[in-house]
Amino acid sequence: MYRIDNAQQGEKYNTIFSRTTPAQRRKRNARSRFRARFLLGLYLFLMILPIYWLINMSLQTNSEILGSMTLWPQNLTFDNYIGIFTNSSWYMGYVNSMLYVALNMLITICVALPAAYAFSRYRFIGDKHLFFWLLTNLMAPPAVFLLPYFQLYYSVGLFDTHIAVALAHCLFNIPLAIWILEGFMSSVPKEIDETAYIDGYSFPRFFIKIFIPMIRSGIGVTLFFLFMFSWVELLLARTLTATDAQPIGMIMTRTSTASGIDWGTLAAAGVLTIVPGILVVYFVRNHIAKGFALGRT
Repeated sequence: MYRIDNAQQGEKYNTIFSRTTPAQRRKRNARSRFRARFLLGLYLFLMILPIYWLINMSLQTNSEILGSMTLWPQNLTFDNYIGIFTNSSWYMGYVNSMLYVALNMLITICVALPAAYAFSRYRFIGDKHLFFWLLTNLMAPPAVFLLPYFQLYYSVGLFDTHIAVALAHCLFNIPLAIWILEGFMSSVPKEIDETAYIDGYSFPRFFIKIFIPMIRSGIGVTLFFLFMFSWVELLLARTLTATDAQPIGMIMTRTSTASGIDWGTLAAAGVLTIVPGILVVYFVRNHIAKGFALGRT
């Protein structure tokens, strides 16, 4: 009975479809393409509009920003950017952020690569429980670890240093990196390891010259996520620094003065904050695309 109903429905659909003329089908396809393009254009417009407005504000004076709304600067000025690049308290915020982000990425990838290899190649007692315990670190909010980190780093003299923020971010980034890399490594056949050992490769030589190039897409995806977390994270970076290692996000919160908020400088700082992320995405774009297609993410 079920097969008869399906056959009847198929015949009915074919009959209806055969009644439509080629002109009607072209019209229907044209409407479908128009809807798809309209939705895509609307999405791109809503996504680009905040970025454009931020750039627009960064090229205006405060009086123009607080005045009437304009779609483009009436009096184009680069004073906001000049003020950032000539003020050490501003540009050092970018330097500090890039330093601890680079340190965190280096430490995390060096720890995560051998750990992920061990999880993907070896079976030992409690391996699945240990792997799950690592992932539970991602479920805890950073605020939970503020007081322990602050007291520990202040006691050992690491407070207000770049390495302090980098190590604090490792608590969240290392489990994430292990999880991503383990998926890529598990997709590599174990026969490659055995063949390399038969050919006389030592483990360090095999791991560096053969295995790592095979998972370079996974490493690119991992570095992308590590950068994204460390670059935008503010709570730990703000609590563990005071003056010497303050990130740019912390400095941007201090634009309010007695005369009001310096909107132009704040907008220019926001534009410059977006630039490193765009550069990272540009340089690892091929690995990210391939990694999303092949890996766990």
